[in-house]
Amino acid sequence: MGDYKIPAQTRIGHVHLKVSDLQKSLDFYSGLLGFEKMMMYGGQAAFISAGGYHHHIGLNTWQSKGAPPAPEYAPGLFHTVILYPERKDLAAILQRLIDAKYPITGASDHGVSEAIYLDDPDGNGVELYWDRPRELWPLDSNGELTMYTQRLDIEGLLAELNGQ
Repeated sequence: MGDYKIPAQTRIGHVHLKVSDLQKSLDFYSGLLGFEKMMMYGGQAAFISAGGYHHHIGLNTWQSKGAPPAPEYAPGLFHTVILYPERKDLAAILQRLIDAKYPITGASDHGVSEAIYLDDPDGNGVELYWDRPRELWPLDSNGELTMYTQRLDIEGLLAELNGQ
């Protein structure tokens, strides 16, 4: 296929999810996670965003209304990732999830980032994370990136809320 490399400034613009119940998904993504509803497409789809962008997440029931979750061991989306700008922002959403008693499926330190894992109402995986500054990313003796998975310091993360 040649030496083509995608431009470094390229970003993933949005994710569009098939959901079984639009209101339950809006309750999760807007009500719990705080995304702003930008537009409804009748009662079948919603477009939501952070900061007024046209949409970061599309939700629709066009092919999935009332359907059960996709099988866990089938091809498909592993998780949608939501990148928070600061560590304190990740701490704030973690505290919100704890206060709402929303089930968390995992919490990891990957060296380059810290992440909280959960599932949306349709069983779609969601990762909430923040990136450490690039100069703090772990490198091996050859200067190569060495990501890992370790236990997330939940107490240290929540201490961000108290300025500690």
